[in-house]
Amino acid sequence: MSHQSHPYHMVNPSPWPIIGSGAALLITSGLILWFHKHTSALLKLSLLLTTLTAYQWWRDVVRESTFQGHHTPPVQKNLRYGMALFIISEVMFFTGFFWALFYVSVLPAPEIGGHWPPTGITPINPTGVPLLNTAILLSSGATITWAHHAMKLGQKKETQMALLLTITLGLYFSFIQLSEYKEAPFTISDCIYGSVFFVATGFHGLHVIIGTTFLITCLLRIYKNHLTTKHHFGFEAAAWYWHFVDVVWLFLFISVYCS
Repeated sequence: MSHQSHPYHMVNPSPWPIIGSGAALLITSGLILWFHKHTSALLKLSLLLTTLTAYQWWRDVVRESTFQGHHTPPVQKNLRYGMALFIISEVMFFTGFFWALFYVSVLPAPEIGGHWPPTGITPINPTGVPLLNTAILLSSGATITWAHHAMKLGQKKETQMALLLTITLGLYFSFIQLSEYKEAPFTISDCIYGSVFFVATGFHGLHVIIGTTFLITCLLRIYKNHLTTKHHFGFEAAAWYWHFVDVVWLFLFISVYCS
């Protein structure tokens, strides 16, 4: 690391932001082709490109923080601000879904029967699989908090055990949600109810998968001794993100399944 007279990290030019943006655009295009033309070649290519970009980008950040020493206390502070703003933007993202749900459910239009759920729709029983998934996510919130405290105390094995348990619960949640989708008595094309249900819960499920990947990355870094009791912002960011996913699910459970 070259000498510098300030504690801030002047980031070197990187190709990953523009490549990642292009890959995200290709995902949307690939989904359109998959939905309308029933061809998945572009979607598979874009997902592969996104995965490779995420791996390379994460690799560079790990190098900057762990091996090059760029993540000084002021840099970590700014990273915390950045993560907080990102989570706020995610809150606004889901606010749009809740707004759509409340708009169509509080004063149902005559076109859907004048009541909610619409005529002909059999909603999923909230005391069944949705309640189980709620218990799973709440339990994962407790285990990630356990892992965070163990990390601060320098208890590596306990951190690994708690984090592995959190990852297992996240994967189990995704499996249960996929099973729920397959057995749902309605589809995404069944009027506004199906659209709101699958888009809101589906994007939440995507966030669970992203959060699980984030936690798996943190677990690998812990195995490689990249994180310490004083220098583990990557893990903190993953924990914040996971708590955000938990809270969003509680609102979805109350608003979507119990309404």
